[in-house]
Amino acid sequence: MKISDVVAFVGHQVHVCRYREAGTLLGWMGADLRGKRVLDVAGGDGYWAGQARRRGADAVSIDLARKKMVYGRTLAHAPALVECDALRLPFRDGSFDAILSVCAIEHFEDGGRSLDEMARVLKPGGEIFMSADVLSRADAWPKLRDAHKAKYHVQHTYTHGSLSALMDERGLELVRHSYQFRTAAAERLYLSLSAYGGKVGFNAAAPLTPLVAMADRKAPNERGSIVLIQARKRS
Repeated sequence: MKISDVVAFVGHQVHVCRYREAGTLLGWMGADLRGKRVLDVAGGDGYWAGQARRRGADAVSIDLARKKMVYGRTLAHAPALVECDALRLPFRDGSFDAILSVCAIEHFEDGGRSLDEMARVLKPGGEIFMSADVLSRADAWPKLRDAHKAKYHVQHTYTHGSLSALMDERGLELVRHSYQFRTAAAERLYLSLSAYGGKVGFNAAAPLTPLVAMADRKAPNERGSIVLIQARKRS
């Protein structure tokens, strides 16, 4: 295994958020993706699209971060990497069977426009698997909230209800949703790591992942720091 693959594994999977978040979305997508074309919107170095490729998909990842994409080309299961704007996808209508997007929509000034493009390039009956910042209780900790939004350039936050409404307008219907970091303690942990954890805060907190997952299972699936969505394009 190359050093770049080890670094990518640690960066993406040894992580208190991403391992469970992206892993859940890929789990919903399915273990066997042979014959399917998958697009990862704002996929950075393409690591998670690469995991779809490992499952047999013809995978494409798009982003504007050229340095991340150059690095992504060195990974063992690198997908096709395309430098482009998520609000102007260079693909034909109905080009993909599935779309993955891990905590990207909150960074767009116009989240509806990004969904327009995702819906356009998705085949009828195809599915979107995405996550977004919710920060349900963030107003209780305004300094942490503001630090998180500034650090990660968060333009908007979403709930499963607001995303479902946006998707419905674009011919997409909600299949299921799940919140992560559901309890007040977990939400504060998420925001504290974001605000004060530095570059490796979320990675260093990876040992807490089982505890957060256990707390999530016991809490109502109504709010949290991150929401995961599966939606299907109407035929």
